[in-house]
Amino acid sequence: MSFAVPPMGIVGLPVAGTDERFPVRRVYCVGRNYAAHAREMGFDPEREPPFFFCKPNDDASIVPVPAGSTATLPYPPLTRNYHYEAELVVAIGQGGRDIAAADAAAHIYGYACGLDMTRRDLQIAAREQGRPWEVGKAFDFSAPVGPITRRAQAPGVHCASIALDVDGTVRQQATIAHLIWSVDEVIANLSTLFTLQPGDLIFTGTPEGVGAVTPGQTLTLRIDGLAPLAVRIA
Repeated sequence: MSFAVPPMGIVGLPVAGTDERFPVRRVYCVGRNYAAHAREMGFDPEREPPFFFCKPNDDASIVPVPAGSTATLPYPPLTRNYHYEAELVVAIGQGGRDIAAADAAAHIYGYACGLDMTRRDLQIAAREQGRPWEVGKAFDFSAPVGPITRRAQAPGVHCASIALDVDGTVRQQATIAHLIWSVDEVIANLSTLFTLQPGDLIFTGTPEGVGAVTPGQTLTLRIDGLAPLAVRIA
C-alpha cells in the first residue's frame, strides 16, 4: 500500500521484567474519579456516572519512560498554569463490549504509573465556554507512562498507595481504593460506550493535591507494586 504521507508509528510502552513493548491503541481518561479531587476542582463528588475524555495515542503525546529513567517534558506553550495529575493506568489486553464489572479483570493486561499533564488555565477556559478540553489535555508530551506491570504480578493494586512528590515534597497521596468508580467499574462503563481493544490505555483518575509545576522541577510518582515514574520539566 502506498501512503500519501508517512503513516504514524505505533507507540510501545515497556513491560516490566521483559524486552517486550505494549502497543498503544487508544488512550481514555476518567474525569474526577476521586471525591477529594472533585471537591478541590469545585464539584460535588456525589457518585454520578463516570465521564471520559481522550488523549492522542501518538509519539508526540505519549512519553514512554523506562524503569530507572527520568523523562524530560518541555513546558508547553500558551499556558501559565501547567499541572500534574498522578494516575493509575490500566492496560487492556483482551477486548470486548458491554463487559460486566465481575468479568473486567480478565480483560486487563497490566498496570502502570501515568501522569495526566494538564494546561489547567486552557482547560478551565474551555470548560467555562462549553467547549471541548483538548487544548488543556491533549497536547504534546501530555501523557508520560512508566513500565507496565502485568496483572498477575500486581495483585494488590486495587488497594495500593499512590503518591506523587515534586522535588522530594509529597503533593498527592491516597490509595487506589479511594476511587469513586473502581477499575472494574470503569472498564464496565467505558465498554458500553466503546468497544475496547487490546492496546487501549485507561487513565483512572487523580487524587487531590493537583498543582502547578515550573521548569527545573522533578516529579516522581509511586504506586505500590508498580515501577515508579519520574519526569523533569524543562
